[in-house]
Amino acid sequence: MTAAPGCAVLDKFSPSSARQAAPETAVAPPVAATDNPMVLGAGRSAAALDQTTAAEKAEALAAPAAAGERVLGKVAVSLGSPVEQGFWLRSPLVAAPGKGRVETAGGQSVAVDLLPGASGAQLSLAAYRALGLSLTDLPEVTVYAP
Repeated sequence: MTAAPGCAVLDKFSPSSARQAAPETAVAPPVAATDNPMVLGAGRSAAALDQTTAAEKAEALAAPAAAGERVLGKVAVSLGSPVEQGFWLRSPLVAAPGKGRVETAGGQSVAVDLLPGASGAQLSLAAYRALGLSLTDLPEVTVYAP
């Protein structure tokens, strides 16, 4: 008697051969969030992550609109990396690094370092906190440059 082609393949799926063919494999334990180096600030408050001083915050908030400043545009911002300290905005509206200012729709304003960006705009943790924004907000800001 001859076997039909492909029968050997089907034999691999029978219950008796499955028990024989299944090797013992070790399963890695699940990774806890605190073990993941990509999770930043796990268990730390925004205040603990923001290392700017009260004087730096006051200076950034007190910066007046510069004479002759121009509007680069409006952009919705998300919270940038909390490990990058200072007051900054990274945005595709910015062609070269420089000084500038962002203003919320409510009129709050903060001086920032303007940084070029390739995709969505990001605002620093210090700037979010100085402007009184919720860290989960995606506010629209107007970006100004001298």
